[in-house]
Amino acid sequence: MRHLKAAKKLGKSSAHRQAMWRNMTTSLIIHERIKTTNEKAKELRKHIAKMITLAKKANALGDGAADKEIAAKQLHYRRQAASFIQTRDENGKLALQKLFSELAERFADRPGGFTRILKIGTRRGDAAQISYIELLSVDEEVGEKKAKPKKKTGRAKKKAAPKAEAAAPVEEAPVEDIPAEEPVAEEAPAEQASAEETPAENSEEEPKE
Repeated sequence: MRHLKAAKKLGKSSAHRQAMWRNMTTSLIIHERIKTTNEKAKELRKHIAKMITLAKKANALGDGAADKEIAAKQLHYRRQAASFIQTRDENGKLALQKLFSELAERFADRPGGFTRILKIGTRRGDAAQISYIELLSVDEEVGEKKAKPKKKTGRAKKKAAPKAEAAAPVEEAPVEDIPAEEPVAEEAPAEQASAEETPAENSEEEPKE
């Protein structure tokens, strides 16, 4: 079981991995940008962060020429970094010098996040994911992080429509006295009038003997 084994093996032995991290860390300090696989780039961030932290601690102590204790502590941090960085050739010595001078001053006010990973695609042959890992520049280490706008959750509440103002009461016009209309006599239909007249005419005639 791999309890407390956070590091990835990457298909290599421990000695091979250690030599690979030392070489890649030295190259990243010198060139400030290298190309590798995504998995190696993610693991390399931890090693380069340790080296920059040692340089920052030594730089924060101040000038070691005036105080022997400060000089001894700075030498201790320098030897710790030299035990990891490849210092057998001139490039390694230049990397150690650059680490404790230029990079220590560049990231003096930055608590972490010294590198950036840029994915560039896949590699021909084994289709491995390739990316660049690079150190941040001087301008980027000074800038502050911009606050991200908060995402709205749920539906936005609709604004209540303004209440309509109360309408002014309308004054009713006074009702004038209208004279009552006289009843009009209805005329009887012509057929009923003729029917009523016929029996009257017959009543005037006397019966013949």
